[in-house]
Amino acid sequence: MSFLSTSLRRRAAVILGVLALSALSTACSNFTSRQPPVWVWFDMKKQDKYKPQAESPFFTDGRASRRPVEGVVSQETYRPDVAYSTGITEAGLYVARNPEPMTAELLERGQQRYNIYCAPCHDRTGTGKGIVPSKAIWVPGNLHEERIAAFVDGEYYHVIANGRRSMPGYAKQIPEKDRWAIVAYIRALQRAWKGNMSDVPAEIQAQVR
Repeated sequence: MSFLSTSLRRRAAVILGVLALSALSTACSNFTSRQPPVWVWFDMKKQDKYKPQAESPFFTDGRASRRPVEGVVSQETYRPDVAYSTGITEAGLYVARNPEPMTAELLERGQQRYNIYCAPCHDRTGTGKGIVPSKAIWVPGNLHEERIAAFVDGEYYHVIANGRRSMPGYAKQIPEKDRWAIVAYIRALQRAWKGNMSDVPAEIQAQVR
């Protein structure tokens, strides 16, 4: 008799447990119900926060959304010099010449950045025969091709930042000044490609030969 009562108690406990779990799962589900949910734990469904355009008794104007501080400008959209930042003038034309002063430091920086971001596709000389196209189906542009060499500096800058056709943009990876440095180094590569011995200073011509 005691065994029977113990068995019944266990079965009743199991049934109650199943019913409790069913109630909890129903209360926490995402199914539409006319009954208010039973919040056993809030998790992420209920948070102490204001939603956009909501009311708030905390602020004197009654609005939860606050106005931007007067005079603040977004760093993402602020461009003190649009032509420098985009490579395009206010007239909608590409910047003709690199605005950065041509120095050895600029060319060295441009070479370093070019070798990191550009050489994998265009190779270190700019011919477009880098390691990436050897494993892919597209052919990067040859920077010494007459059509591409005729680009003005602003167009190179714009392509570096925004990409063109199969080439992605590198605006997120390369800061503005480094883009102009790369443009300067591309011009140095192009100049070297068409150079001859008369372009080499006389005092070091013997070393070249």
